[in-house]
Amino acid sequence: MTIFEKWGGWRKKCLGREGSAGQFWGVTARVLIDGPSELVFDYGIPVGMGVVPGCRVRVPLRRKSAVGTVLSVGEVAQMDFALREIEALVDPEPLITPVLLRVAGWIADYYGSSLESVIRSVLPESVRTEENSAKTRRVAVLKGDVVDEVVAKLEKRAPRQHAILILLKHAEGGRMAVADLGEGNAGALKALERAGLILLEVEEVRRDPEDGVEEVLESVPLALNAGQAAALDVVLEAVAGPKEAKPILLLGVTGSGKTEVYLQAARRALDLGKTVLVLVPEISLTPQTVRRFKARFAGMQEQVAVLHSNLSQGERFDEWHRIRKGVARIVIGARSAVFAPLPDLGLILVDEEHENSYKQENPPRYHGRDVAVLRGAFEPCAVVLGSATPSLESWHNCQTGKYQLVRLNERADGQSMPLVRVVDMRLEKGKHKGGPAILSDKLRTALEGRLEKGEQSILFLNRRGFARSLQCPSCGHVCQCPHCSVALTYHRTDERLVCHVCGYQAIVPKKCPECKDPAIALQGYGTQKVEEVLAKVLPTAKFARIDADAMRRKHALRDTLHAFKTHKIDILIGTQMIAKGLHFPNVTLVGILNADLGLHVPDFRAGERTFQLLTQVAGRAGRGDLAGEVVVQTFTPHSPSIQFARQHDFDGFSEQEMEFRSQFGFPPFGHCAVLTSRSTHERRAEFTLQTLLVRLKEDAPAGMMIGEVLPSPLIRAHGQYRFQITLRSRKARPLSRHVQGVLARTTLPEDVTVVFDMDALNFS
Repeated sequence: MTIFEKWGGWRKKCLGREGSAGQFWGVTARVLIDGPSELVFDYGIPVGMGVVPGCRVRVPLRRKSAVGTVLSVGEVAQMDFALREIEALVDPEPLITPVLLRVAGWIADYYGSSLESVIRSVLPESVRTEENSAKTRRVAVLKGDVVDEVVAKLEKRAPRQHAILILLKHAEGGRMAVADLGEGNAGALKALERAGLILLEVEEVRRDPEDGVEEVLESVPLALNAGQAAALDVVLEAVAGPKEAKPILLLGVTGSGKTEVYLQAARRALDLGKTVLVLVPEISLTPQTVRRFKARFAGMQEQVAVLHSNLSQGERFDEWHRIRKGVARIVIGARSAVFAPLPDLGLILVDEEHENSYKQENPPRYHGRDVAVLRGAFEPCAVVLGSATPSLESWHNCQTGKYQLVRLNERADGQSMPLVRVVDMRLEKGKHKGGPAILSDKLRTALEGRLEKGEQSILFLNRRGFARSLQCPSCGHVCQCPHCSVALTYHRTDERLVCHVCGYQAIVPKKCPECKDPAIALQGYGTQKVEEVLAKVLPTAKFARIDADAMRRKHALRDTLHAFKTHKIDILIGTQMIAKGLHFPNVTLVGILNADLGLHVPDFRAGERTFQLLTQVAGRAGRGDLAGEVVVQTFTPHSPSIQFARQHDFDGFSEQEMEFRSQFGFPPFGHCAVLTSRSTHERRAEFTLQTLLVRLKEDAPAGMMIGEVLPSPLIRAHGQYRFQITLRSRKARPLSRHVQGVLARTTLPEDVTVVFDMDALNFS
């Protein structure tokens, strides 16, 4: 039974007007009303109105009209009240395709989300709400039969009209925007229109997200090495071949030329009259990917569209409708772009498929990579998952035959992988006075050498701010967020203490709030501190910082990366925003300042994430003609994650990690979910989850493991206390449906929120 069949009999009386008992309606529509609340009501469909699922309709809501989306259509039997009718169709065609409706139903069922919340992701707010519409402008168009003699006669008699005609004759296509013709020309334009010399038209204006970006130079397909050619053949066979083709995992070392395989595969899909969807894990990777595709498809740049959350409402509206109408045939975007309404989809490319950012952290908590694979099966179309460090879930799917594995074991330019040096920071402790070492002697020397040679470097530290915390050496007091159980981070640029969980800010105290000792001191360091240290150690170097604080301005990230590419910057300091996907041939040195940050956390994926992050960051070095070097600073140099990353050995790491996961039934050998309760009342949050635990254990599916109620690692966030239960099972569906059933039968306290996260990636 599908989710639409399961919910087909659900009916709402709230908007019904009293009618004769036993009234019969042939067909009704279930409509999701636009707005922040999840209002869903049933309406009758007038005879002759072609309403189908996915349509946008106008309906009566109390004493007003509202716009909504049709979720499902079905027949209804006798009722004891009269349904109100749909007033009109907003769009003649449905905005949501049957495939996307099917995907939405699957997400709602699998991840335990309401169908309404999924539809809101499929159909973004900028498209749903009536506040947004296409931007238009008035245009003056010169008629083709206007002769020079007519223009000349107006020079003395009507100089304004003459000037307008001269401008239009020299304009491209004989057309110009009325606003560009200058002010005070309204009368002259009307006179020219009455005389039949021009036409005044209204045309749509695209709000281009890439507006202001310098024009890209056309690129040509590169010669492929043997490995790339073999990989491309496999992908092309899936694009043009049988509908039941398996998803392809393209495992290629950093710099192996996966992007070139993507580009040539996309060309083949377009030649077959199909469209292409490209997913990237971070918005920061979008500009570079867009430039590469526009450069390769220079003659069809208007057919490349961008979708991500940083677009303005107007930009997102325009891009979405260009995609729906088939104007844009290539869509590039982050996680939410998986719902792009592309017709005739032929190829889905998921770059850096291992990235956690593909997992949505707010309802609906879907995984973009997995939804991409699902959509590929429903369309059907070819799906390519690319990574140098694939997730163990995808790797396991290859080993079990669900995915097809293709490998690229060498760099495309023939260069060897960068040399990785591991520096034991425990040995650096005595060399530096006044606190922990930020730059080891080896890394500082390497930076100086690259600066002398005119080469570029990248310094990676996955912690923003200036100092991790502010602590009193006398009483041990640490300045903490009043709403979250974390220490406040010191930001020197703003001279503020900032909570990186809820955003709370406080003034920096001059003395300890507890014992009044003025010796309160900074502990740890972040990217701002690294920036300060570099200014002292390398005063002649030009450097820039990329993190969430420095990149607040729109297009700031794009401009900084462009400056780095054109060698206006010698050293780039950044967080995970620069960790993957970026290609800078002149970068020969990468410094990883604290490789242990994500290693010692209560998460069974900690080792996998550390290995992936180190390997990806290291891969930014030596991608051109010059050899690369990576310096990894760590206090645990013998960690398997660090040692395997040092050797670029994914097979070795995956073998030992899979053995550990198999013994305890962790993913990919099972599914892991988290049930979290949140409330401003600590005891109420805990008691609610304990009640649910008792009900979960009743009639639990065979093989399902249910943990105890425990405080979340981050027990307080945004002023709410958090408790969680971890659930594991070999099979996902029985687990998800059992939890959903228990939640549906349980009435929760008004001030307690319970969240179910299927296939959870975040356990904090």
